[in-house]
Amino acid sequence: MSAESTPSPSLADYYAEQAAQAPDNLDAFWLPFTANKAFKARPRLLASASGMYYTDIEGRQILDACAGLWCVNAGHARPRIVEAIRQQVGTLDFAPNFAMASPLPFKLAERLAELAPVDLNHVFFTNSGSESVDSAMKIALAYHRVRGQGQRTRFIGREKAYHGVGFGGISVGGLPNNRKWFGPGLPGVDHLRHTLDLERNAFSKGLPVHGVEWAEELERLITLHDASTIAAVIIEPISGSAGVILPPQGYLQRIRQLCDKHGVLLIFDEVITGFGRVGKAFASQRFGVTPDLMTTAKGLTNGCVPMGAVLVSDGIFETFMQGPDNVIDLFHGYTYSGHPLACAAALATLDTYAEENLFEKAIELGDYWQAGLHSLKGLPHVVDVRNFGLIGAVEFAPRPDAHPGARGFEAFTRAFNEGQMLTRITGDVLALSPPLIVEKAHIDRIFNTLAEIIPKLD
Repeated sequence: MSAESTPSPSLADYYAEQAAQAPDNLDAFWLPFTANKAFKARPRLLASASGMYYTDIEGRQILDACAGLWCVNAGHARPRIVEAIRQQVGTLDFAPNFAMASPLPFKLAERLAELAPVDLNHVFFTNSGSESVDSAMKIALAYHRVRGQGQRTRFIGREKAYHGVGFGGISVGGLPNNRKWFGPGLPGVDHLRHTLDLERNAFSKGLPVHGVEWAEELERLITLHDASTIAAVIIEPISGSAGVILPPQGYLQRIRQLCDKHGVLLIFDEVITGFGRVGKAFASQRFGVTPDLMTTAKGLTNGCVPMGAVLVSDGIFETFMQGPDNVIDLFHGYTYSGHPLACAAALATLDTYAEENLFEKAIELGDYWQAGLHSLKGLPHVVDVRNFGLIGAVEFAPRPDAHPGARGFEAFTRAFNEGQMLTRITGDVLALSPPLIVEKAHIDRIFNTLAEIIPKLD
């Protein structure tokens, strides 16, 4: 770019202005998971963010009630993280991690091992939750092969599960729209039933009482396929993208017992539940169930730089370390695995979490959050509300003679346009997961806003 074409006196001003101006044309960008025609007819464009709020290009402040996309756990534009990224990009912008490395991924891996459940002491870095899931699946397959059980190639996922958008993730996932467009997916995958039961568990406060017996479905599937063919079971401790589906009391513990009984690995997908969302660093710690592999992303860098990670148990890692010293132990990785900019952002994010005791907020404010959410019970069209930690969901009855999700989408757009509040929708479920810096006044506004807009829904 020539100096003459720069409209502002400095590069900083130029790029700040570029980020805040509406684009001349909306056609080129194909938005993911979006009804593009509807969006481009009435776009929702965010220009800046700070703390609990976005500011759109019209200058309106938008309360962030879903932490961006379940990822901005420490709030927006936090000083430590901003400074770490700024310093790192001018010092070491990229370093390859194939047969060499920078110091940062080692330091970050050590910090994560300290936070993680006992025994998950090794970290493989990715760039997203989708990549974390596919990486964990590949590690599971390779682990069994290395130990002489290469016939263990099957995976068991769950209905209504979301495990990202890689072919591995959509195969073990259980959301029909994410699967049906892209062919049969991976072979050798089966699914447990989901744990959503509105008939018995609607309006539960915290983990639902009914449904632990659904874990026994795993025994049936293992018997059907034979344990010797199954590599791993993959489960979200709390399903977020499917509309906040909670595990019944005792369910995850029973899944762990059955995996141990049959020598099957257990993978927890904690891309959403990780980094304080439920009141501990990870949901596995809150629920007292330790998996063999754990996938993370999102809150790892506070959403600032794309990054994911797979946390791996000592036993799995050491199995790979038995070969000759000069032979690659895992033929897998990404150009940006352990990217220095992402590592810097993640280290500063972990510092922010620790400095402000943010992992405890979901417990400290859990009862207040729960009370606000359940105050919506009885409003028109509301068939369930559910919550755990600082996660919540409001489920609406489908609108008759309309496409699925029509009422949920209206709630989402009314919240944004009338309530100046960003939420998340999955079909007719409105999901909530505010940054962990949320205060009671923000919680009041979230549920007062919903109480105002829900009666207006058709």
